[in-house]
Amino acid sequence: MSSLFSKDNQKVFLEPLNLNNPILVQVLGICSALAVTSKLEPSIVMGLSVTVITAFSNVIISLLRKTIPNRIRIIIQLVVVAALVTIVSMVLKAFAYDVSVELSVYVGLIITNCILMGRLEAFAMSNEPWPSFLDGVGSGLGYAWILVVVGAVRELFGSGTLLNIRIIPQFCYDAGYMDNGMMTMPAMAMIILGCVVWAHRALVKE
Repeated sequence: MSSLFSKDNQKVFLEPLNLNNPILVQVLGICSALAVTSKLEPSIVMGLSVTVITAFSNVIISLLRKTIPNRIRIIIQLVVVAALVTIVSMVLKAFAYDVSVELSVYVGLIITNCILMGRLEAFAMSNEPWPSFLDGVGSGLGYAWILVVVGAVRELFGSGTLLNIRIIPQFCYDAGYMDNGMMTMPAMAMIILGCVVWAHRALVKE
């Protein structure tokens, strides 16, 4: 049991959350981070979807890595990711249809998310299944918490709510407070994300 959570495995899991974050450090997955963060709920669902797909695609490719011919490895990786994306999309349509509609084509576009393909190529193809699983979970959660931060800020100041629950009290509106309509615009996602990247790099010198 101790070997499952060795220092090396802990490092594999924890680094993508901070020091090697796929968005903040590697600057990957930016497009979807900007597209789905107008509200907190789709941000959470998208983050969890990417986490699940990254984790299990890493495991599958790690299990198959010694049998995959080098010249078709990218095709195999895409097939695995596409199958998992299809499953996740069907689950969302069955159990969270409204969110699935809100996310629209972006769930399907997870197939092209460079975080997934990057982890498959850089890690899963050369490591055992358990470390690959931890790497996938860590990379997915590292991506997800950025989406949650951006989505929370945009929804709070754009609509005064979080998860459609009123947070800014009515007396603030009665006193003249107004929701910032610019927060619902894609440009604000870029600005907020840029501020998060700036803050992270200012705090984490490594």
